[in-house]
Amino acid sequence: MVDRPEPTPHRPERRGFIGPFSARQLILAIGAVLVAAVILVAVTTPLGSAGGNQLPAPQATSYVIGSPTVGLGPGSVAPELAVPDGNGGTFQLTDPDGRPIRLADYRGKAVWLNFWTTWCPPCQSETPIIREMADTYRSKGLEVIAVDVQETMDGARQYAARYGLKYTIGADVSGDVFRAFRAFALPTHFFIAPDGTVRYVVSRPLDRQSAVGYIESILPAGGGSGPSGSAASRSPAPAASPSPTR
Repeated sequence: MVDRPEPTPHRPERRGFIGPFSARQLILAIGAVLVAAVILVAVTTPLGSAGGNQLPAPQATSYVIGSPTVGLGPGSVAPELAVPDGNGGTFQLTDPDGRPIRLADYRGKAVWLNFWTTWCPPCQSETPIIREMADTYRSKGLEVIAVDVQETMDGARQYAARYGLKYTIGADVSGDVFRAFRAFALPTHFFIAPDGTVRYVVSRPLDRQSAVGYIESILPAGGGSGPSGSAASRSPAPAASPSPTR
């Protein structure tokens, strides 16, 4: 008698928790997705972000030209915009029409002397502020003089035309006027009182609020106040703390 193999018992097909996947597999997959999401958020979140308690954005800084030195301080008499040219003559700063720019001609007015260049991004960023302040305070006794350092008059003229600048601009082609003021950064601002003395030196770009504070602190008596108040309500000038960068 031939022995026949016992028939294999039928086992029902094993089904997963969802489709072919077991509950354990699904849990592992979900966990992996969550971990990836956390890593993605961590990588893409800007440093310093902290919800509603974010730190203030860093402010623009200036470009150092040469080595920082101790320049003119408050109370110093601002030198004239004419310097020896190295050939026994004198270089006189002039405007685009060739007229001499002399600080002596502005005695009795507040003078904002701005050293800048067309290639300097911080200088470019504050151009709209200088333009606004010059237009707003011109009738109140402010004269803005912008000195383009080591660039040609043609470049300064084109920049002024492009951005509609109505304040006085001169080209310090050799950089000798810049050095005469012992400046070392671009931009650098000298706020000069009506008597010709330097009141503030700021070796960094200015925002609108800072510019208003400096201007209103040097306006001549009887020259009026800013756009929204009397002379008694003038804003105090902020501290002039240089913050240059290379």
